[in-house]
Amino acid sequence: MKIRITNRFKRSFKALSVEERNAFKKHIELLIKYPNPPFYPSLRIKKIRGISGIFECSINKEIRMTWQYIQSDIILLRNIDKHDKTLSNP
Repeated sequence: MKIRITNRFKRSFKALSVEERNAFKKHIELLIKYPNPPFYPSLRIKKIRGISGIFECSINKEIRMTWQYIQSDIILLRNIDKHDKTLSNP
């Protein structure tokens, strides 16, 4: 599985704390290992309603990440931020 990253994701990722970045790294490793349903349960992955093909998962209680599959073997990381900010602009 290959990972691509949007500029928005890069900017938001830089603003995360060290703890949040470390939690993200653990989550992305699991997503790469289990990229298709059934996803690894602790990732708490779900599709975003009303937007085709975009998924979200919890990094911790406050931080959410969104992504989409742009090809069968490529994940595009779209956004990572506080829950409401991320879901209002996935």
